[in-house]
Amino acid sequence: MEVAPGPDDPPSVTPCSILVDTSTDLRAQALAAGLRRVDAILFTHTHADHIFGLDETRRFNAIQQSPIGCYANADTLDGLRQTFSYIFNPPKQRGGGIPELRLFEIVGPFSMAGIEIVPIPVMHGRLSVLGFRVGPFAYLTDCNRIPDSSWPLLTADGGVKTLIIDALREKPHTTHFNIAEALDVVARLGPDRAWFTHVCHDLPHAATNARLPRGVELAYDGLTLDIP
Repeated sequence: MEVAPGPDDPPSVTPCSILVDTSTDLRAQALAAGLRRVDAILFTHTHADHIFGLDETRRFNAIQQSPIGCYANADTLDGLRQTFSYIFNPPKQRGGGIPELRLFEIVGPFSMAGIEIVPIPVMHGRLSVLGFRVGPFAYLTDCNRIPDSSWPLLTADGGVKTLIIDALREKPHTTHFNIAEALDVVARLGPDRAWFTHVCHDLPHAATNARLPRGVELAYDGLTLDIP
């Protein structure tokens, strides 16, 4: 996600590149997208498909000659420290390079490059994970319920105009929204456009898009969105 300075930001604020999670195929995705810089990483939670590409970030350290800030809630930070102890609690003798990362706990909205990032707590089964809102854009992956306390975060200040949300399949699931449930969220939030992510092979792309309401589509690899 490229975050550019707003018109009222001071001249010292420069665009920055923010990555959400570090998926297992991070290197391949970065090469395909031409991603050359990562200034910060926002983590939703510590399931393997969202963090196991973390080691690949060391290439960005080499290119940028700087560490990368990693932002997450307390439970996710604990999980990262445990899973990647060789990074955050390295042995006295290191074999090969390790990523240079700095961990920061998310306790509420914060700013980066002059843009406010609002964490949105959502439920992934019994696990509380984070989605994120940046202005009129919200990203809610790996969730099957939005707590009552999180709805105001999505409806404040004119609400969400562009929504990316979990929609795994047609059948109900214990930890993910299905298509019908995701459509209920879209109807309640009323975005101009919505993209369903974390979809499985049960949803043929063209056939599913053909029956989704106007303004709602399945996301796909390489999708690029311009957010005002």
